[in-house]
Amino acid sequence: MKVITIGNFKGGTGKTTNSCMIAYTLSNMGYKTLLVDLDPQANATALFLQTRQSQKDEVKAYDSTLMKAITDNNLKEIITDIKENLYLIPSFADFSSYPLFLEKKFPNSQKDRIFFMKSLLDNIKDDYDYLILDTPPTLSIFTDSAVVASDAVVIVTQTQERSFIGAQAFVGYLQELYDLYDINFDVAGVLPVLLKNTAPVDKRILASIKDEFGEDNVFKNVVKNMERLKRYDITGIVDPNINEDFDMHDKKVHKLYTDLANEFVEKVNRVGE
Repeated sequence: MKVITIGNFKGGTGKTTNSCMIAYTLSNMGYKTLLVDLDPQANATALFLQTRQSQKDEVKAYDSTLMKAITDNNLKEIITDIKENLYLIPSFADFSSYPLFLEKKFPNSQKDRIFFMKSLLDNIKDDYDYLILDTPPTLSIFTDSAVVASDAVVIVTQTQERSFIGAQAFVGYLQELYDLYDINFDVAGVLPVLLKNTAPVDKRILASIKDEFGEDNVFKNVVKNMERLKRYDITGIVDPNINEDFDMHDKKVHKLYTDLANEFVEKVNRVGE
């Protein structure tokens, strides 16, 4: 069992898309996978619930929210099945009040606030092969909580200067958390996402990413700019085993993420060796 945070301080890097696609593909490979949406914007939640609706032809209704589950100290009550081997802890708008909840619960201990989510996840993580934590692109208690609960971190960076700088800053932030709380996690790798597939600027920044982080620490499978991925936000993820309208563009997406998920498993499983 591994808990992995996927993050970057820069928004729009494809962090949530890749969290969802990697989690989805791991489930197709037979790994029992739980995606935990720790972003109050709930974009991962929207994508997976749309996927569930399109594949099961039903709308999921909730009697609870993530904040109620947290208050009840029981995340199991909110876990949602998306498809075989794939589960979701959904985020809701009220999750934005999580920092205030922590301040009231732990008025005198910043460490207790940061480690509270870990205590909740520790109660459920052994039921899964992988927990994928999606976080907001901010320096915040949401991201802190995810990192200290993780065995490994994957940094997503677009081939854009601001995203690259954000990834560098994210590494510095991870080191600060590591030193401050004496926690045991590692950076499993840096995942590049191309802004444009053949642009010289993208190639130059990709080379800079490898120089900065070391080629062995950068995923060999680079995520290309694919219009089909954008459509999934509307249609949900199209699956060759479920959806009749699966076509060659979907096939390319799933081939890429199958290769990427295999490399992800290899890199994540090396953590701690």
